[in-house]
Amino acid sequence: MKNHMITAGLVMALFAGCKQPEGAAKGCCGCACGQGKAKEVRLVVLDPGHFHAALVLKQPVAGVSKTVHVYAPQGKELDSFMALIKDYNSRAENPTAWDVKLYTGDDYLAKMVAEKAGDVVVLAGNNARKANYILKSVEAGFNVLSDKPMAITPETFALLKKAFEVAKAKNVLLYDIMTERYEITTTLQRELSLFPKVYGTQEKGTPDDPAVTKESVHHFRKLVSGKPLIRPVWYYDTRQQGQAIVDVNTHLTDLVQWEVFPEKVLDPSLAKVLKARVWNTEVSLEKFTASTGATEWPEFLKKDVDAKGFLQCKANGEFTYEINGVFAKVSVLWNYQAPEGGGDTHYSLMRGSRVSLIIEQGQAEGYKPVLYVEPRRNAGVKKEEIEAALKEAMVEINKKWPGVSFEPFETGFRINVPKEHVRTHEANFNAVLTKYLGFLKQNKMPVWEVPNMLTKYSTLMQAYELANK
Repeated sequence: MKNHMITAGLVMALFAGCKQPEGAAKGCCGCACGQGKAKEVRLVVLDPGHFHAALVLKQPVAGVSKTVHVYAPQGKELDSFMALIKDYNSRAENPTAWDVKLYTGDDYLAKMVAEKAGDVVVLAGNNARKANYILKSVEAGFNVLSDKPMAITPETFALLKKAFEVAKAKNVLLYDIMTERYEITTTLQRELSLFPKVYGTQEKGTPDDPAVTKESVHHFRKLVSGKPLIRPVWYYDTRQQGQAIVDVNTHLTDLVQWEVFPEKVLDPSLAKVLKARVWNTEVSLEKFTASTGATEWPEFLKKDVDAKGFLQCKANGEFTYEINGVFAKVSVLWNYQAPEGGGDTHYSLMRGSRVSLIIEQGQAEGYKPVLYVEPRRNAGVKKEEIEAALKEAMVEINKKWPGVSFEPFETGFRINVPKEHVRTHEANFNAVLTKYLGFLKQNKMPVWEVPNMLTKYSTLMQAYELANK
């Protein structure tokens, strides 16, 4: 079975508490201690320039040490991270108790490597640095849990590919934070596609009419943990943050693979990008100041400011591609601020031979994602046939998600999800961390995870190069 695993040391490398077995990942312990006490996983946070680094720590996590070592340059981004951790520790309801050990010297990366004060490096920050951080971390024997994107250019993708090779050789786990898999309507969209009486078979589509479509709308100005988010100034520089075509599209490309080809190993050769484009979001200095606190354009952004004084941020991107014979389109749009009562939104279409599974999150849905099941009437599928198939499917679905139901809707059926199954975007970071800790405890990830991460980033790089020709 060894060739069917991506290992992270031996036996229970991060969870046992005595002598380290030969061949286990450095810093991990892989045998049962005579006292029978499990060793807590120790987290290290490196250069937390993005608020996602704090969201990983928003909730108490069983099996994780309360002591968290942070290595970072001094600056507003670090201050924002520390402020969020302070808020989490001091809140009245379900407070955390993180004990942060902070190092801010200029040699913070070398210091992290030298001290080896933890088992897992958490990364969320300036994406231009991320691939190098990942490589240095796995070379030092750390496991890595990284926010997306792990690479934003073909050059950084080359570093990422090397990092995966090193991670395999070092027996450590390198994994990216795919929160959108844990959004319940997305989970149910995938689940319903596995019932042939409901979904039928996956349609292939065409380049002009893809069978899978995903669109995500994001906003520069938003609330995080109930407070206005202060963006770092480099967030508006796509040379540092990455263009949307390789940033947020990481999520969408991941979902195409995860939903359409569940648990299937996908090789990069199976994906071919056919069309790709990027375009600008216009940002005034006033809006830039409101979202960053900076009162003037930094030097690295001035070349992107037009003659009228507006920043032309190459923040939007989309591409159409074929993967394993299925045509898909993914699109990411960045607006400055959401409409009143709204937030980031998601649209998703999966078209089977019997129904289309569609997630909408517009004004009609109160800006909350809702899953619809629409019979393919033009293919001769009758609504009553799908209703009967949904009743059968709900028996199985309710075993995992009790209370999920459906009701008739204008174009078909609406899936109703009880509140207890609905998580916020922020809560999904805890879900990812919990899943990752499970991988560490088992000393393996599913066989498809690493090759599919490489296929995902390879696809994104194709799109990046085509869009920027």
